Amino acid sequence: MVAFLNNLQRFLLELGRGFCFEYRQKRILIDQDYYKADLIFYHRILKCHVIIDLKIDRFRHEYASQLNLYMNYYKHEVMQEDDNPPIGLLLCTDYGETTVQYAIEGLSQNLFVSKYGLQLPSEEDLRKNMLKDITEEDFKKMKEE
Repeated sequence: MVAFLNNLQRFLLELGRGFCFEYRQKRILIDQDYYKADLIFYHRILKCHVIIDLKIDRFRHEYASQLNLYMNYYKHEVMQEDDNPPIGLLLCTDYGETTVQYAIEGLSQNLFVSKYGLQLPSEEDLRKNMLKDITEEDFKKMKEE
């Protein structure tokens, strides 16, 4: 898990613009219980925290509740007046769509569940995927920045 976190951390930092890394394994104290959020970013453009929780198995409903807890903690204890509400991203090895739908219905609309691969795509596949929706003009602007 630590090696995976290290690689994912490096990958997300390479996403670039706007993402500011804050914490890995952030300890959160609520009442007398400690919790650990896997990765915390602040996105300067969206003006919000991005909380990423990684699971090494199939989605279970309690994972959504746990991430929602972290998001509410950040909303009440960390968020500044001019910030937008936090975004939560739950990454699992697999999930059932209906289970996810029932588990997150009624929770924050900023909570997302997705699958991750056990292996990162090749550099060429990443480049193709990142560039598929970018116009030539957008690409030139990014190079100038």
